[in-house]
Amino acid sequence: MSGKNTLRLAVLAAVLVLGGTAVRAQSVAVPDPQEWAALSPEQQSQQRADIRRQLAQASPQEREAFRKGLRERLQGMSPQERRALAEKTRETWRHMSPEQREKFKEDRREKFKGLAPEERKNLLEQRRAMLEKLSPEERAALREKLPPR
Repeated sequence: MSGKNTLRLAVLAAVLVLGGTAVRAQSVAVPDPQEWAALSPEQQSQQRADIRRQLAQASPQEREAFRKGLRERLQGMSPQERRALAEKTRETWRHMSPEQREKFKEDRREKFKGLAPEERKNLLEQRRAMLEKLSPEERAALREKLPPR
């Protein structure tokens, strides 16, 4: 896998971890990726829960605005900053216990199920667009990591 595309995957992972289904209302700002990466997993979890609680009443447009702001913030980082963030995210994942990883995955599934149909559709389209940018080899490498159906 090339370094550029590995970076894309890492940024995608960071987006999922940092704000996958979180939202942005006028009163809640997009977290700074570098500050976020410096937090412990417990602090990240607490902040993530706080953001979700604050934005529980947000409209789909506000949620989309948050995702857009997060995406712009990540894309505005230098390549070195994105690589460092991606490495920190991978390191955090590696240090999670299997139970923590499973809980994280289950929480993500539940969050996705709880979205409005239009939001789910938009997220899937965004992910497909991201995957289309990857080479066939990179897509194959990702498929190998997926659990069997």
